[in-house]
Amino acid sequence: MTDERRDMEDVEEEPRRGGRLKGFLTFFLALAVVLLVVLLAAYRDGTGFDVLRRYLHYGGAERVGGAVRYEYDASSKNRFGVLGEGLVVLSDTSLKVMDKNGLEVWHTPVNMVSPALDCQGGRAVAYDVGGTALYVVDQNGLLMELDGSDDEPLIAASVSEDGWLTVTKEKRGLKGCCWVYNDKMELFYEFNSSQRFLLDGYTADDVLAAVALGQEEGQFVSNVVLYSLWDDEEPIGDYDVAGGLVLSIGKQGRKLVTVSDTGLTYATAAGTLAGTYSYKGAYLREYDLGGDGFTVLLLNRYRSGSVGRLVTVDGEGGELGSLEVRDEILSISAAGRYVAVLYADRLVVYNQDLQTYASLHGTDYAKEVLMRPDGSALLLSAESASLFLP
Repeated sequence: MTDERRDMEDVEEEPRRGGRLKGFLTFFLALAVVLLVVLLAAYRDGTGFDVLRRYLHYGGAERVGGAVRYEYDASSKNRFGVLGEGLVVLSDTSLKVMDKNGLEVWHTPVNMVSPALDCQGGRAVAYDVGGTALYVVDQNGLLMELDGSDDEPLIAASVSEDGWLTVTKEKRGLKGCCWVYNDKMELFYEFNSSQRFLLDGYTADDVLAAVALGQEEGQFVSNVVLYSLWDDEEPIGDYDVAGGLVLSIGKQGRKLVTVSDTGLTYATAAGTLAGTYSYKGAYLREYDLGGDGFTVLLLNRYRSGSVGRLVTVDGEGGELGSLEVRDEILSISAAGRYVAVLYADRLVVYNQDLQTYASLHGTDYAKEVLMRPDGSALLLSAESASLFLP
């Protein structure tokens, strides 16, 4: 190679290096700007890290749907749940798990009269209320399947944040039983009730909270009985849920929270009452325990109609936010620090104080919404779901 040719190649290489260097500088400058915006937002309301998370995962453009679309068969009995970035769909005839790209991961036909679904801790339990079929799934598909006898039907089932499963069912000769499975789906504990009927159960921090139904002065009263999973002799505590029947039980922070038709009740794992929240005569229309340290309630002023309040309540029974509503609400969902509210014509994502975080108009095709912890939401129509990115 001649010296002249080498000189010409060196001249050509310099602009290429300069172009690459300029590209890297532009990229790092843009990244620095994004990080600065994120840090300012995080300092302001704590949502900035979710902005960064969505930006790095989905890109910077605001969009609805895009390339991700979840498709399923239309059914009035469809039940939906978030599994990480995927979706689980249960109907009376099928159970399906889809990944973050909307592709089917696992599917099985089912035969359920009253399908129910509970999701938490990256797992979902699908079961037939009053039936015998039960399935536990995660993002990769089936973890466990149960099929009991017709004379011992299922009452309720729940999964905890750490992946434990609690199954409440009828049992011959008793008034109910709770089976507790560990995160490996091995039967770990069994509680049999001979004195009071069992309505539900939840396991957290090595404690089973069994919801029992009793009577006091001729009225039905819900009572939560607490058992250590390491000692099946005597309960370690119990407490009454005054003035209403328990609809659901879960955990927020270090406290158990029960939702009844008249209020919320908070207690420690030892059975000490730690707070209450009364609906003050309002009618509970919808609720969600999925918020990070809060519960969202939709309370109606009347038995029917759309006049009421949207309320978020912290883990001690104090109001975080309250919003008067007069528009029809189709669905509410809470996850992370966000609340998604699907109105008849729009979607609004609020923070836990019920300040507007993002909104989307023209959602009359959607029937339900599922909030996700990173601030994104799934809009569910009759046959498909699309992703909304604030």
